[in-house]
Amino acid sequence: MDRRSHSARRELPSREVPSISLALLLGAVLLLNALLYLYLNKFYIPSGRAESDPGLCPLGYFRLGTVKNCSPWLSCEAINREVRKLKRVGEGAVKKVFLSEWKENKVVLSQLTNSELKEDFLHGLKMLKALQSKHVVQLLGYCEQQFTILTEYHPLGSLRGLNQTLHMPRYKGMNTWHRRLMLAMDYVSILRYLHSSPLGTLVMCDSNDLDKVLSQYLLSSDFHILVNDLDALPLVNRSAGKLVKCGHRELQGEFVAPEQRWPYGEEMPFEDDLMPPYDEKTDIWKIPDVSNFFLGHVEGSDIVRLHLFDIHAACKRRDPAERPSAQEVLDTYRKVLTLLIREAAMPGAREML
Repeated sequence: MDRRSHSARRELPSREVPSISLALLLGAVLLLNALLYLYLNKFYIPSGRAESDPGLCPLGYFRLGTVKNCSPWLSCEAINREVRKLKRVGEGAVKKVFLSEWKENKVVLSQLTNSELKEDFLHGLKMLKALQSKHVVQLLGYCEQQFTILTEYHPLGSLRGLNQTLHMPRYKGMNTWHRRLMLAMDYVSILRYLHSSPLGTLVMCDSNDLDKVLSQYLLSSDFHILVNDLDALPLVNRSAGKLVKCGHRELQGEFVAPEQRWPYGEEMPFEDDLMPPYDEKTDIWKIPDVSNFFLGHVEGSDIVRLHLFDIHAACKRRDPAERPSAQEVLDTYRKVLTLLIREAAMPGAREML
């Protein structure tokens, strides 16, 4: 009797050890899931929530740097009196851009280049005013009479310089698959916002090749993406039967969606009046190519591409109606990021369970 009791007591710890290990593992998994939820929730708004950030100023106001108070958008008089041009940093078909200074703050002053394109310029200003959010560069002031726009300065510049930035010693720590995937998520988040904006469904038309797409967006100092150029942003209104066309010239190449290309063959010359219009699904077609640029060729990026293969294949369906929405693409990106971070943090968890 005593011998059996003594034997049972000796065996008890060996039975408890696996149970304790399993409990600790499950606790660690639960803790990891909670941390992942907080991590993703910090950077990305779940579906259905407003796009406005509590830290943003009310419409018509702005805040720069560490200043706590919001200031009203600068008027023509204030811009002429208080803003000083430093140097020209860029010029496109519509605007020339100057690095400038306002009250010891670096700012960006944009002015109309070609008077024939003033409608495009004013449309961009209208969009910039109406779409102020965490996805759009901050407007600081404007002067319609002088065709001038003042916006926040972001020293890392447009996304065309992303790879050069990530190879700088200061930012090499950011050059990881998960940071790059988060940039792709930012890009899709912006498309989702434009497709369900306060103005309706907007199409990003300045996107006929990868370089042109990248030039429309800025990289902020905290490594998020902001849309900067809203000059070509037509409205889709399905209830009124209104679709869009991105310009009046023939578009070519695999980067643009099939429905954006001339459908009647080379034997028939392009004629704008005969070109069928289209909708926001042209933006969805381009997502895989833009995301492929974001993912780059760092360790782990090919694994991310493998997980995104199905959703990207869906984006490339020739029938626009069969392509997913930007929201569906974003949901998939979030799931993949969560899955891969979990697996990277606990690579042996599945086997142990």
